[in-house]
Amino acid sequence: MSTSARFDRGHTDDLMTFLAASPTPYHAVANAAERLEKAGFRQVAETDAWEGTSGGKYVLRGGAIVAWYVPEGAEPHTPFRIVGAHTDSPNLRVKPQPDSGAHGWRQVAVEIYGGPLLNSWLDRDLGLAGRLTLKDGSSRLVNIDRPLLRVPQLAVHLDRSVTTDGLKLDKQRHLQPVWGLGDPGEGDLIAFLEEESGLPRGEVTGWDLMTHSVERPAYLGRDKELVAGPRMDNLLSVHAGTAALIAAATGEGSPSDSGSGSPSASGSGLSYIPVLAAFDHEESGSQSDTGADGPLLGGVLERSVFARGGSYEDRARAFAGTICLSSDTGHAVHPNYAERHDPTHHPRAGGGPILKVNVNNRYATDGSGRAVFAAACAKAGVPFQSFVSNNSMPCGTTIGPITAARHGIRTVDIGVAILSMHSVRELCGADDPFLLANALVAFLEG
Repeated sequence: MSTSARFDRGHTDDLMTFLAASPTPYHAVANAAERLEKAGFRQVAETDAWEGTSGGKYVLRGGAIVAWYVPEGAEPHTPFRIVGAHTDSPNLRVKPQPDSGAHGWRQVAVEIYGGPLLNSWLDRDLGLAGRLTLKDGSSRLVNIDRPLLRVPQLAVHLDRSVTTDGLKLDKQRHLQPVWGLGDPGEGDLIAFLEEESGLPRGEVTGWDLMTHSVERPAYLGRDKELVAGPRMDNLLSVHAGTAALIAAATGEGSPSDSGSGSPSASGSGLSYIPVLAAFDHEESGSQSDTGADGPLLGGVLERSVFARGGSYEDRARAFAGTICLSSDTGHAVHPNYAERHDPTHHPRAGGGPILKVNVNNRYATDGSGRAVFAAACAKAGVPFQSFVSNNSMPCGTTIGPITAARHGIRTVDIGVAILSMHSVRELCGADDPFLLANALVAFLEG
């Protein structure tokens, strides 16, 4: 891999396109699947019998995707190299009875998902997107990507205490967006979405809908050395992992051309089976059939072993040699709150991906895992940084410890350092996404 191409902004340009096109986990996995299809991967149904053929395959389940590439000549006990990530982000999600309002305002009833920075959702132009389930059980994606909703903040004249005591929001009363004038009517929102989707009235019987900011991702700064955009936590890693898997499978050295090429002889020389596992529901605990604490990844890996004629012994051998990089965003040192960070560990935007360590296993990294990541970064010519939490601050967690504990797979926690995590709009160094993707390629190639 050429290290001279690592600062190629084409990858970051493509990331911004991916972020804008992926307002929900369902859209994110659909967009990842489209890129994989263009690279020669093919979807396999979980209800079908699987063949042990070589090549690229993927499984879609709700807002999760698992994709893998089996090289020619791979043995049933060939170990996997996994890039793990998650597709969901904190936001406001539509309730089962969405039509609400008061005092001449039509509103949408929402529930808070995950741990968003609530103030960042105020006075934003919001769209609405997600998945509609139809009478026949099929589903359809919907994306109203224009200003539709808004959570209006109370004027300072009506709450002078905000200037002295700070903003205080009641999660039930103060986060309900408006979307029109008049009295609410039962079924109005879903009827509107049916019309927007070209569906007959009454066709939609279920929905999984969420709000998103319609502001586009953008470069920021004097030299455009920063990127501001939504859902970097953690679509930045989903995008990098998709690009890296395609690059490893096709033998193309640079992951910047993430939608081109087809599996080639170069990919056939892999000594591992490269995998992308992007889960849903990380922000709410990962306990679902599409979350990292569910059976999806283990089932896919086991079926891949068995489809190639493997036994339980082969499965055990493959898992014992498997390594997972759990890639999720982490905290860059904040210039206005440096005291909140560990005084000897200050990851900087633009400094390359971070290795996340916590001795209480909030992250899964240990010394041997550090060596694996250091080797991948050295191979790719990519610098990396270390992150630990301030001892006085509780440490967050990722899918890393869950993956390690559930599957007995050696796991390393990494990511890109950002600011404004869990805000509607987050901030990272413009070169860091490409540096991460290059490190992931080197890791998947072994």
